[in-house]
Amino acid sequence: MHKLTLSLGFLFGMGCIFTHNLAFATPPDGLVYGLKSTVVKIRVVLPNGRYGVGSGVVVAKDQVVTNCHVIANAYAINIIKLGESHRATSLRADWEHDLCIAGFDSLDTAIATLGESTNLQYEQSVFTISFPNNSPRPLTTYGAVKALYPMDNSVIIRSSNDFRLGASGGAMFNDEGKLVGIITLKSPGRNAFYYNLPVEWIKNLLKQPEVSLDTKSELPFWDAPEEKRPYFMRVIQPFQTHDWEALKKIANEWVLAEPSTSEAINYLAIAEYNLKETKSAEQHFSQLYAQNKHHSNALLYLGLIAADSGHQEEAIKTAALLDQLDKDAAMKLNEKLGIKTGDDCSINQC
Repeated sequence: MHKLTLSLGFLFGMGCIFTHNLAFATPPDGLVYGLKSTVVKIRVVLPNGRYGVGSGVVVAKDQVVTNCHVIANAYAINIIKLGESHRATSLRADWEHDLCIAGFDSLDTAIATLGESTNLQYEQSVFTISFPNNSPRPLTTYGAVKALYPMDNSVIIRSSNDFRLGASGGAMFNDEGKLVGIITLKSPGRNAFYYNLPVEWIKNLLKQPEVSLDTKSELPFWDAPEEKRPYFMRVIQPFQTHDWEALKKIANEWVLAEPSTSEAINYLAIAEYNLKETKSAEQHFSQLYAQNKHHSNALLYLGLIAADSGHQEEAIKTAALLDQLDKDAAMKLNEKLGIKTGDDCSINQC
């Protein structure tokens, strides 16, 4: 990641060590260590003589995928592996989806196994490997899938894995060690959301013809004008600024445009809850939880609604369920209930 300026406020790839309370088991250290050899540091030479850095993943023999914004309009594209520099000799580009695959001659390195982004579940544990802050060695973050947004025959993956400058183009793996996503962008604000592109788009790009290395870049979907951005991006500002009327308006548009997208209903229900439209919010959150028992946000709000309504026992039971799914969300509900939790006390007893 290097040189694009984001007028829309979203920031592209960034990564530091991050831990999360997971319902799924974390992968063995040996698996994580072995996968680091599939991730490379990318260094580009810009027309003005300056340098940019990012991350990439080896997805086929001599083929490295990264974000197009990492290498856009670069004079030269190099990868650094085991202290050696290799220069790109070919390029495949999907500018709209911000995925580019650079080809190299005689690149002797491990190849990542491609998984399926569409098989991911909410709260499933995932880990990322990248080179944040121009790190001399690949760093790992651990987190969980928080939301999936259908887009162009796959899904954008929002996860709790945070990232920093230089992580763009890095790898997201499931606990089987299969590549399921590419680190790409984050939302603005202190409590940022982190988004990763799906592996299905990589598979499609591998089948596309090569283009010239000096092909002029085009803007990706996330850098479109406000009204043309995906809804999952458009809801962030009103959500973060607590503009519930605006959030409800956009969420309603989203529901009409994509009635089968669960996150459209989720944001509509969040707006309704904060606008004191409790009955409608409860119906929508119940619908979400019935469809997806791993939707921790729906379960959290159902617990909050129960607590607001004086149904203490129901809220406590909901907190117990939430504790098995997302401990951070369970802690929020317990704070609402005035229940203390810790290492030496259970969800119901302290």
